[in-house]
Amino acid sequence: MGAKQEAQDWTELVRRYGERHEVTYEPVGGINPKDGPVALCVGGVNRLTGQLVEGFWGASCDADEREVGRLFDKAVLPTAILAKAHMPDLAQVVPAFNVESVEGAEHVQQKFSRKVEFESLDFNKRFWTTVPKEFDPVALRELFGPGFLAWVTTMSGEISFGVNDRQLWFLWHLRERSDEELKLALKNAGQLFRRIQSEMEESGIHTYPPGPWHAGLAPFPDAPAVDPSPVVPSSS
Repeated sequence: MGAKQEAQDWTELVRRYGERHEVTYEPVGGINPKDGPVALCVGGVNRLTGQLVEGFWGASCDADEREVGRLFDKAVLPTAILAKAHMPDLAQVVPAFNVESVEGAEHVQQKFSRKVEFESLDFNKRFWTTVPKEFDPVALRELFGPGFLAWVTTMSGEISFGVNDRQLWFLWHLRERSDEELKLALKNAGQLFRRIQSEMEESGIHTYPPGPWHAGLAPFPDAPAVDPSPVVPSSS
């Protein structure tokens, strides 16, 4: 199969996924209308937006594209899938962090970041975790409980995830460009979203229920009001 045909087949595959799951497909992701919520994966090729899998609202697009093929049959194809969700509630606790698989790449300590290690040796062997130099890593260590760390290490393949610009992002490196691989990438993105929300809830952190606001399709609802204690008139 030629590179151009492979690119066309991948585009059709992603478009059909959007149809089956009733999410919006766009060849190239644009920005939302003025005064609307911030769009996700702006400029991303083959963007899907909506409830990508049950309980996970966000957007996804091609990532880490490379030009392949020969002289008269060249095309740009993705080697990864990027999924994002708005999570301002998480960003209030941990404004930014980055977790990357150590496999397939060398990691060098950056001047403006600090490495974070956890109590799980398996997690530390599998992932390279950093936060910006000015951030205290304690909040991230407290957020990622033992159960979460153990679960992440069971995820197959090369992955990365983190928080940036009040958005949770998840990068899945494709082993093949197929419908099953696309479904697996989005399924794992959804599981990560739900697990992190669960970690937040266990820590007593306010979270928003999954909804179109996580995909930039609606404004976030107001935080639930706390019922005040009844005021007892003073007997004076």
